[in-house]
Amino acid sequence: MSAEGHDHGHDHEHEHHHKDTFITKYIFSIDHKMIAKQYLLTGIIMGVIGVGMSMLFRMQLAWPEQSFKIFNILLGDKFAPNGVMANDIYLALVTIHGTIMVFFVLTAGLSGTFSNLLIPLQIGARDMASGFMNMISYWLFFLSSVIMISSLFVEAGPASAGWTIYPPLSALPQAIPGSGMGMTLWLVSMAIFIASSLMGSLNYVVTVINLRTKGMSMTRLPLTIWAFFVTAIIGIVSFPVLLSAALLLIFDRSFGTSFFLSDIYIAGEVLHYQGGSPVLFEHLFWFLGHPEVYIVLLPALGITSEVIATNSRKPIFGYRAMIMSILAIAFLSTIVWGHHMFISGMNPFLGSVFTFTTLLIAIPSAVKAFNYITTLWKGNLQLNPAMLFSIGLVSTFITGGLTGIILGDSTLDINVHDTYFVVAHFHLVMGISALYGMFAGIYHWFPKMFGRMLNKNLGYVHFWVTAVCAYGVFFPMHFIGLAGLPRRYYTNTNFPLFDDLQNVNVLITTFALIGGAFQLVFLYNFFSSIFYGKRTVQNPWKSNTLEWTAPVEHIHGNWPGEIPEVHRWPYDYSNPAHDEDFVPQNVPMKEGEEVLHH
Repeated sequence: MSAEGHDHGHDHEHEHHHKDTFITKYIFSIDHKMIAKQYLLTGIIMGVIGVGMSMLFRMQLAWPEQSFKIFNILLGDKFAPNGVMANDIYLALVTIHGTIMVFFVLTAGLSGTFSNLLIPLQIGARDMASGFMNMISYWLFFLSSVIMISSLFVEAGPASAGWTIYPPLSALPQAIPGSGMGMTLWLVSMAIFIASSLMGSLNYVVTVINLRTKGMSMTRLPLTIWAFFVTAIIGIVSFPVLLSAALLLIFDRSFGTSFFLSDIYIAGEVLHYQGGSPVLFEHLFWFLGHPEVYIVLLPALGITSEVIATNSRKPIFGYRAMIMSILAIAFLSTIVWGHHMFISGMNPFLGSVFTFTTLLIAIPSAVKAFNYITTLWKGNLQLNPAMLFSIGLVSTFITGGLTGIILGDSTLDINVHDTYFVVAHFHLVMGISALYGMFAGIYHWFPKMFGRMLNKNLGYVHFWVTAVCAYGVFFPMHFIGLAGLPRRYYTNTNFPLFDDLQNVNVLITTFALIGGAFQLVFLYNFFSSIFYGKRTVQNPWKSNTLEWTAPVEHIHGNWPGEIPEVHRWPYDYSNPAHDEDFVPQNVPMKEGEEVLHH
């Protein structure tokens, strides 16, 4: 960074010495650290709603047609008469649960929180490239969350065409009850969400390229920043495609076009649509939908790289290979979307092309898994909650990824595509892995965000119960999927073929209810520690990256005075040339000290 840049940073700081009011500090803040907290709190609230919905429909699957008082209280007489869940609301719960968890918790909650918190701090910048744009991106996310939740209170019910909202169910307001106003609100909410995501992503990319401190070359960036940077690029490439799909669907629904509709009959009546194709929507949706998996997963893997290196007290293994694998995953993830469409009547030759590219993505993913394991190997492991969640992520990433080989092969996929096997696969590899990454990040950077420590023992309880319950829920699902149990059916009692699987559904639901209930331990730990946790020291984990050189008290501009200069890569742990087992990035090289080859 040039001298002018440093001077500009100082001028920028002087502007902010006036006293912040409550509104400018906590609500319409342009400080990246406060915006990160806003993203995190909104993400946690949305997560509670999303997980709560999954509890309700799991109860329906385990004990179909049974009356539960809680159904009546939460869903009302219309959707749960006498406490028995109606089939319409079951589909709506599945739809909104998927939407909330994928977009609002794992995309915005994870990326929004940690990209905002860490990018300026770890590259040595005063703030994001545009603080104002950063604030707007959060408030658009907040607005889209409010609209999505408000769709739950529409009279005919919220969107219920699945989280992938395939037409014609989603395109015809008269197709199902949830295709009325609820579906329109879903589309409006997602359009605003995409605008928020794009503004955030552009900000992250510009910040990483332009605002790195002196000495912070691209090969000295922590792997977290590489992950956030590449994630933002994938978002910029693929989110506009989903926006186009949503806008065309709004046209089909409200303005009489037929982009996605053709030759439709409802109750014997011939509708006037012709010439469109619902498969076009699938292409547009999955062109975002597959990169979306990595928009969710890469930040979690980046956080894991940082936490595992810090708590193994040794350099991360294969730093450049890790960067190459992030870039390879980003490229490959945009050319594999067709594997979601093997049963859409796709040309078998095209299916074989998508099979090939899908199986290729296993290579960079395996590189990451092996590098984590080799970093852990013979390390001086500090098994704190953040480290346990990171190791848990490596576990679910591998177990979930193995079933991906089956689903990536068109011949095998066709047999299990619409069963619980798919549900089990993507919840493990994407949902649980990303949640573990999010928890690891919260446990690791909580002292940086709030100046206090989380309770370690509650963290251990949270991890072990969550880990056992996550496998308890999703491991048996593979088997009921292989037995042919279809997904998205609100009950399977009409099929004597599946009677024997009912006990497995009860087991899965029991694990889900216990795992869901124990997230309250985390919530209690999180909110009580903000106010009553033990005060933190400046660098509690003895970590090398720049954010721990900033003072604990949050100041606008991150560092008082000069921004630290970088002299080494971020993983100088257990360096024999130094007495301490960690050497922060801003410590100058000793005379004769060799640069570690990474």
